[in-house]
Amino acid sequence: MKVAVIGGGGREHAIIRKLKQSRDVSELYALPGNGGIAEDATCVNIKATDLDGIVAWCTENAMDYVVVAPDDPLVMGLVDLLNEQGIPCFGPNKAAAIIEGSKAFSKELMKKYGIPTARYEIFSDMQEAIDYVNTCRGPIVVKADGLALGKGVIIADTREEAVEGIRTIMQERKFGASGDTIVIEEFLEGPEVTVLSFTDGKVVRPMLSSMDHKRALDGDRGLNTGGMGVIAPNPYYTDEIAAECMERIFLPTIEAMNQEGRTFRGCLYFGLMITENGPKVIEYNSRFGDPETQVVLPMLEGDLFEIMQATTNGTLADVDFSFKDGCACCVVAASSGYPEHYEKGFEITLPKEHDTIYIAGSRLADKDGRTVQLTNGGRVLGVTETAPTLAEAIDKAYATMQTVHFDNMFYRKDIGKRALAAK
Repeated sequence: MKVAVIGGGGREHAIIRKLKQSRDVSELYALPGNGGIAEDATCVNIKATDLDGIVAWCTENAMDYVVVAPDDPLVMGLVDLLNEQGIPCFGPNKAAAIIEGSKAFSKELMKKYGIPTARYEIFSDMQEAIDYVNTCRGPIVVKADGLALGKGVIIADTREEAVEGIRTIMQERKFGASGDTIVIEEFLEGPEVTVLSFTDGKVVRPMLSSMDHKRALDGDRGLNTGGMGVIAPNPYYTDEIAAECMERIFLPTIEAMNQEGRTFRGCLYFGLMITENGPKVIEYNSRFGDPETQVVLPMLEGDLFEIMQATTNGTLADVDFSFKDGCACCVVAASSGYPEHYEKGFEITLPKEHDTIYIAGSRLADKDGRTVQLTNGGRVLGVTETAPTLAEAIDKAYATMQTVHFDNMFYRKDIGKRALAAK
């Protein structure tokens, strides 16, 4: 079958690498893809947010199935448009993708259906929001309502920092219209856990748990990023916690969306905090996480394409798959200055064998008669390694990172340190 994957980051590279293993996938395309993905799929230079262009190309080229991976096209309704042309997709429709597209919606959903989450208030008036935080004790969490590349969350230690965050989002409009409405939450304490889950709107099949590292610098310092590294499984996510999450969070969320007439099919991302009062939801995403996908999919034992089709067809309960024993670690190499200002265009050097390196931001160029990859983003690549133990997986990932180079490259040196301390 001819399959197109929408997107051009490390997550999409990991998805494509896994789809290549399916006996039913004969041709793979990436829209737009990147310089690294070009080694594994045919890249088509159409932006992931060019919905009309994507629909036209997929229709003209008779795609049998489309995987919509990024948040923007999901929230914008790409699945609906492709379905109207008779093309089945992996990913939720527009009505269901709102669970990520609006934090206000997701908070109200959890409140209505009794799904545990942080206490919160929603504001569309900046002065009202400022007046409210002046009654709060820190830390205070301020979130832009809409999509913000995973960076629309400000954790303020003081009221003054919270007010500054509100002004940055609502007055300076750092995240554009995504910040016209904000959510102000209580600060939850405890280990964070990410659980990606396949669902067809009837059953939920959780994947391996993981622990992301959002801050740019070692010691969880610096600005929030899209993710600087991740390990799996998360040692804080015990069998007992998993059972509680299934009963109190996962299944109730799917049922809540069904009750709202917004049946969710695809990959539902649960961002959780394990508090002293049990697990609570920090956020939902309507798709695979990045870089969580880069540690979860290498551990998958099963046919990803078969699983994806089952979420579309409502037959997920009938598909057999599992996850390997052992652990995985992904370390992200980024351009100096990320997540703010950084330079592009530096040549990337990779080891000859790099099946465990997922490219997030690169483009191909001709240099002295040879084709090279040049940096073309903040997060440039992720090195993933698996091993029987977490310590071994971490050591292998950092050893492989030593074989990677581009100018202005930086990466955290402590990915997995917190997880090791928990064992």
